[in-house]
Amino acid sequence: MKTRSSRADSKREKDKLINEDRRDFLKLSAMAAATPALLRSPQAAAEAPILPPSPATRPWVMELPKQIVPAAHVPYLTPAPTELANVAGGEAGRGRHQHWARFRPGAEYYELRAKEINWVFNPAYPSQKIWSYRAANTPSNEYSATVMAHYGTPTLCRIYNDLPANHTGFGTPEISTHLHNQHCGSESDGFPGDYYSATKAGPSLTAPGKFKDHLYPNAYAGFDTPPNSTGDYREALGTLFYHDHTLDFTAPNLYRGLAGFYLLYDHLDSGNEADPTPGALRLPSHPYDYPLMFADRLFDASGRLYYDQVNPEGVLGDKILVNGLIEPVLKVAARRYRFRLLNTGPSRFYDFALVNPNNVKQKFTYIGNDGNLLPNPLLNMQSITLGVAERADIVVDFSKYLVGTTLYLVNRMRQEETRLPKDIKEPGVRVLKIVVDRWPSAQDLSQVPATLRPLPPIDPAELAAAPVRRFVFERRQNMWAINGQFVNLSSPRFVVPKGRGEIWELMNIDNGWSHPIHIHLEEGRILSRERDGEQLPVPPYERGRKDVYTIHENETIRIFIRFRDYAGKYVMHCHNLIHEDHAMMLRFDVQ
Repeated sequence: MKTRSSRADSKREKDKLINEDRRDFLKLSAMAAATPALLRSPQAAAEAPILPPSPATRPWVMELPKQIVPAAHVPYLTPAPTELANVAGGEAGRGRHQHWARFRPGAEYYELRAKEINWVFNPAYPSQKIWSYRAANTPSNEYSATVMAHYGTPTLCRIYNDLPANHTGFGTPEISTHLHNQHCGSESDGFPGDYYSATKAGPSLTAPGKFKDHLYPNAYAGFDTPPNSTGDYREALGTLFYHDHTLDFTAPNLYRGLAGFYLLYDHLDSGNEADPTPGALRLPSHPYDYPLMFADRLFDASGRLYYDQVNPEGVLGDKILVNGLIEPVLKVAARRYRFRLLNTGPSRFYDFALVNPNNVKQKFTYIGNDGNLLPNPLLNMQSITLGVAERADIVVDFSKYLVGTTLYLVNRMRQEETRLPKDIKEPGVRVLKIVVDRWPSAQDLSQVPATLRPLPPIDPAELAAAPVRRFVFERRQNMWAINGQFVNLSSPRFVVPKGRGEIWELMNIDNGWSHPIHIHLEEGRILSRERDGEQLPVPPYERGRKDVYTIHENETIRIFIRFRDYAGKYVMHCHNLIHEDHAMMLRFDVQ
């Protein structure tokens, strides 16, 4: 009779073989589908093929909607949600929901569907199939559903996989949806091995399924210390986004469109600029709270999406999507707006500036980084740098401009390969045209107060006693590795005791690429940046709480981080999605 230990070892070995077979299948199938002209030798596989540029587009003819329609919640779910996976009812075989008794009552229900739809990126290109997360009320002119939720009201989000099972081309029709920066149980975190469809299940699920339920507590971190507390409001999250996280296929599935915004509000950042509650920040609110998603894409000669999911150098897009459109127009009222900027990648870095038609930079107020409000606003800013998966919240006061004024959001960051950005080049490439086309229909009651959200203190004694973990991010064997190892989701590299503060050192030992590193479950605080033994200043916008840490050439970042409230399996990875899909990821467990 096999012992429990031997059975566990056998399962881990089986999981490992599944992962290896899956990667082999990815490579073989993608090579078989590759354009015949792109023949590769083993040596050429290490280099990105030289591809022709995307065909010319027609700028400033497509309009973004003047306001985003929030996804509507539904009164009930059928079948009813359950603590254990309802495999018999069609749910994928996830783990038990943690803190179910606390967060299930009072939860708002949402249904999102990952599905294939027709989309036009630009009038110069044909309508084509993309993949998108949709709610029942998502308008046809919105690239994906936007969820607006509130602390104190949990969200139970049922995500259906309606992608075509007979899909051909890049990407795979399984999904595992990660709500980036959400503080939630591992069973709802979108673990890369939790991918599912009606006929397939990832190695960390027990069964396939048409849908999977995700319990998002919308509770401040620390809610279980002590048990049943409210957590620390200084840990509030604001601008989150969800995206597919399927093992080996994150980049191509996002390339097809599987990403959307999830915005969180609380008593401070209440989403109501007329909020009479003392202490409410009264930042610009919907419809003047406007998310902007940026993504780089390459198109073939016929104007259709092109992606190479085999080459570890990937594809650098030369067209920038803004909420799914190339060179769109956004018409705004002459009042304050809150813009939430998100870089979904897969590989391009940005340095954004707002300019007039003569390329004169305009000023704005920087209020949040990685979706978290800073302690104080940064005034009179003129640029924003975003690595992949980083976010920035800014406030622009359009009341300073006459109706009829035209402005442009430009990208000044030059990048010639997927590995890293090159430099800043003026005046930049125009990616979004903004036209002040009307006076506001009501008085602008919004403001940007001098104090936003304070930071939770770090105890110097705890910091001095914190254990240190070191992670080296490097190129290895034509792939991407962490501490010399490739991803293996079947077992953790290490276990973190729940509640203990630690210092993590993130090291980039090479001078040929940059790595935006994302850690699931918790945010951290940057303690220092160092390059070649010299301390670097931490820029003001990085001095808040963060969940993405971009380590540039020969750089080391030290962060303080603490994993609370939940146990289970989580991952750390490079959010240059090409690096992630080519093995720069590790699993760690919290116990």
